[in-house]
Amino acid sequence: MGYKVDNAVILAAGASSRFAPLSYERPKALIEVKGEVLIERQIRQLMEAGIPEIILVTGYKKEQFSYLRDKFRVKLIENPEYQYRNNHSSIYRVKEFLHNTYICSSDNYFADNPFECEVMDCYYSAVYAEGWTAEWCMEEDSEGYISDIHVGGKASWYMLGHAFWTEVFSRNFMEILEKIYEQPKTKELLWEAILKENLHSLKMKIRRYSNEMIYEFDTLDELRCFDSSYRKDTRSQILKWIAQRLGCREEQIEEVRAFKGMYNEATGFRFRTGADEYEYRYMDKALYRL
Repeated sequence: MGYKVDNAVILAAGASSRFAPLSYERPKALIEVKGEVLIERQIRQLMEAGIPEIILVTGYKKEQFSYLRDKFRVKLIENPEYQYRNNHSSIYRVKEFLHNTYICSSDNYFADNPFECEVMDCYYSAVYAEGWTAEWCMEEDSEGYISDIHVGGKASWYMLGHAFWTEVFSRNFMEILEKIYEQPKTKELLWEAILKENLHSLKMKIRRYSNEMIYEFDTLDELRCFDSSYRKDTRSQILKWIAQRLGCREEQIEEVRAFKGMYNEATGFRFRTGADEYEYRYMDKALYRL
């Protein structure tokens, strides 16, 4: 017998500033990929799997998510601390909903539906890297539970996608989080980092998927590799303005790289077109040749 899934929590509070400049104009979860809005696709997959309750945690540009309440009857919970804390604070905001619960990232694209209404055990989804990866890699013990998590590795299964928490796991995790929440060092922690430091009491398995199953796009260039329509049409008003200003096509704007200010806020991005490099600053709405 497995665990009947009570609900799903979708984490959508962060700014995803690396995904410049699209995430400056709208939350990354609301971009369209292959004809579907990322978070809408994920909500539909959860509903098709029979998940009875979906809770969406918002923060950055929270008003842009409001339509989902009426369209899909999801619950919207605001995380007012998203600018100052990592994703553990979104978990904290929905602690009353944590039972047998899927924990999802709003910006993942699943080629097929990975969700089920009944799950056998706690798990974190993973895909395999044959060569070197800078992602969070997992090792397992003889019983199949995660025994170590380390950042960076070779020929490893690494964290990508959703997780499933049982009621016991949820209770144990929240007991730990409650104890450390007000400690200054906690502010920077991903919930996965808390898992990493407490594997002895937070038992979780690895759920393996093929590399063609789960996708995440950290930059416009990565998205273009998956959805080629973004080469000619970036859906970005900023990039359209730049293309017009430089007299080039949107597809000629490449290697877009975000940069941040002294307080870790998104301040602009750099890019290349042909042999030339440029910098665009959000506050100035200005373009500079480097």
